[in-house]
Amino acid sequence: MPLYRDEAIVLRTHKLGEADRIATLLTRANGKVRAVVKGVRRTSSRFGARLEPFSHVDLQLATGRTLDVVTQAVSISAYGEGIVNDYARYTTGTVLLETTDRLVVEEKEPATQHHLLLAGALRVLSTGEREPALVLDSFLLRALAISGYAPSFGDCARCGEEGPHRAFNPASGGVVCATCR
Repeated sequence: MPLYRDEAIVLRTHKLGEADRIATLLTRANGKVRAVVKGVRRTSSRFGARLEPFSHVDLQLATGRTLDVVTQAVSISAYGEGIVNDYARYTTGTVLLETTDRLVVEEKEPATQHHLLLAGALRVLSTGEREPALVLDSFLLRALAISGYAPSFGDCARCGEEGPHRAFNPASGGVVCATCR
């Protein structure tokens, strides 16, 4: 079983058996990884709350046949503390995690930009530096741009007429001129 080490943000977890969980992680170098965390649901677990959603951790993983296995976890930042106590921050945070989970489709493919963007958004969200709605809007626009779905803000998204334009049409993919509006 070859081992590898990577930074990760926990996107979500699922129960597996009586004491284990499957964690979906967004790692810095290996992209999205699904890994088994053995014994995490026991009271004597050595992993404890380090592998809960919103956690930024340094992991050592063993490569498995279908799922990797977490062998070591060290907390880098516990963003959950500042997020779960406020409803607006919590709902925004869950949207950030779910959006990242949906946009990063391929497992084991590097997703460094998504990782850095999510880590930054969770940091700002947990400290309360900005309003949750602003963090969410900024994150969504940047995440879509990284994934190749960036809306057009200069020229008309329908006919290509040079802007600036005042109307925005999400179905068209960006701003539209007065004629296409």
